[in-house]
Amino acid sequence: MIATLTSKNQLTLPKALMAQFLGVRRFEVTARGQEIVLKPAKTMELEAAWDKMEALGLTESDVGEAVHWARSGQ
Repeated sequence: MIATLTSKNQLTLPKALMAQFLGVRRFEVTARGQEIVLKPAKTMELEAAWDKMEALGLTESDVGEAVHWARSGQ
């Protein structure tokens, strides 16, 4: 199978290949020698993320402050 690299540096993967990865939307990408390796990324469901935040005692305000701090470049 052949994947096509577009002018915007995006790969178009064959449908037949992606049929083996139903529901997968994100992949971890690594280089191994002269090979590009794609592995389904382990992503956390949004609800699970909120549950984790609650368990840690974090609020939406805490997240907002953390994002603001990260974007300020400090």
